[in-house]
Amino acid sequence: MITTYPSDGLHPNVRTLKAIYADLSSIGEYTVDDVVLHRANRTVDDPHPVMGRDNVVAHEVGLVAMTGNTLVMDVAHIAANDHFGAVLGTLRVRHPAPATMPFCGLWRFENGRVLEHWENAYDATAFMEVLTQFAGAS
Repeated sequence: MITTYPSDGLHPNVRTLKAIYADLSSIGEYTVDDVVLHRANRTVDDPHPVMGRDNVVAHEVGLVAMTGNTLVMDVAHIAANDHFGAVLGTLRVRHPAPATMPFCGLWRFENGRVLEHWENAYDATAFMEVLTQFAGAS
């Protein structure tokens, strides 16, 4: 079977990932109902993923809100096929304190819909410490 792509030559899942990283609150438009999101700050003590479209959207919206709406995901590279995607870049926040950190988002797709996502910040603990400064200062 020969796969054809639109005139821009991008796999449809690359376009999906570009759209999600441009507006994290839009993630629900691209997921299955029972999507699973593995948080960047998952730990042995709290390994539980975020489950379900509404909860995943709430998680992403909450993450942006924790930064005073300053979170930007600067995407450097996206690779995706029919089954998987990987996004490399740098996350940046200006609030509560300026911070930058490399990230790698991993994605699993089925029929063009997101089934599962793994958030991976280079040092999720340090990033969450910056964000909790905002919560403590309120």
